[in-house]
Amino acid sequence: MIHDIAVIGAGMAGASLAAELAAHARVLLLEAEDAPGYHATGRSAAFWEECYGGPGVVPLTRASGAYLAQHGFLTQRGALYIGRTEDRAAMDEFRASYNGTGVQIERLAPEALAERVPHVRPEWSEALYQPACADIDVAGLHQHYLAEARRQGVTIATRARVSGLARANGVWTITGQTGETWQAATLVNAAGAWADEIARLAGVAPIRIAPFRRTVAVLQVEPQAPADLPLVIDVGGGFYFKPDGGRLWLSPHDEIPSEPCDAAPEELDVAIAIDRFQNVTDWRIAAVEHRWAGLRSFAPDRMPVYGFDADADGFFWFAGQGGFGIQTAPAAARLGAQAVLGLGADAMTAGIDPAAYAPARFKYNWEVMFSTQGYSSKASAQNVIDSIKQNGPDAEVEDNS
Repeated sequence: MIHDIAVIGAGMAGASLAAELAAHARVLLLEAEDAPGYHATGRSAAFWEECYGGPGVVPLTRASGAYLAQHGFLTQRGALYIGRTEDRAAMDEFRASYNGTGVQIERLAPEALAERVPHVRPEWSEALYQPACADIDVAGLHQHYLAEARRQGVTIATRARVSGLARANGVWTITGQTGETWQAATLVNAAGAWADEIARLAGVAPIRIAPFRRTVAVLQVEPQAPADLPLVIDVGGGFYFKPDGGRLWLSPHDEIPSEPCDAAPEELDVAIAIDRFQNVTDWRIAAVEHRWAGLRSFAPDRMPVYGFDADADGFFWFAGQGGFGIQTAPAAARLGAQAVLGLGADAMTAGIDPAAYAPARFKYNWEVMFSTQGYSSKASAQNVIDSIKQNGPDAEVEDNS
């Protein structure tokens, strides 16, 4: 059977996109692990925060909010960005960067900060409040999309690690690690940390989507964390923490470069998180009950990549969602499906510019390179592009023009 579309990766990105595509096409969803959602989706910090990911991600986040709320996946929490006196200018710059985006950010007095975050040390006196922030039921959302995909006839294959990709006569042949094969007219790369690896298997130039490890520790604190504690984020990017059942989820907000893998926490990163937390609060840590790590994958400009590859027929990128893939899933999936199927925008995506996320922004153009980067000839610029496509952007380039 030749499917219309094969989606590689059944985490939140792949599952949501498959569900959106299913009403219009015969869809195959391939997952390398025993069950969907083992990697980044299953290790999310589980919040919807309008500022997370930066101003360029706001349209996707805000467009997703209504869907998440209507389906019961959000629980209001609020977020506090905090800092010290020396961080005041950074706080002002952060707030100003969201002007015109529709995000509501309020400045809080030190007394209001201390009231919302018990045990905060007095030197942490600067605060910005983002009231719309909410917890996300990540597992519920993921299962919602998987169930919708199944209901509409999507074929889901687990333990289907891809080892080969080839295209002939307008059809992709996908070979699994254990020898099975599938076919599809269009291939969607929703492989998360493995997105560049899938591109290489397909003979497509990688975009340099890089995975970074993020660590979370679950702390038992005394007294217990109040249920209405907001998500607390260091405006300087040094930590965040949020309550869960009287405990605290704490992260050092780390971004450690990693190979695509089953990420595991490092004791040093947990220790760094605890040290930063104790510099912010006087909460007593009774125990570290659990710890985990996940991979967050970014394109070079830290924006997601949604769209057909300009140089590879039938190859669609749906990757590079960083740490905001869960909170943007509804709008991203709708936008992605519209791009795959050639459909126009609807009410959810009308305010989103697809070009901002298109992979074409990374493509090399010999005319631009020749005119701006000092190559001796147009042939020389084209040679560099060919070398990059074949060997990757970090390989040494030999000019044979």
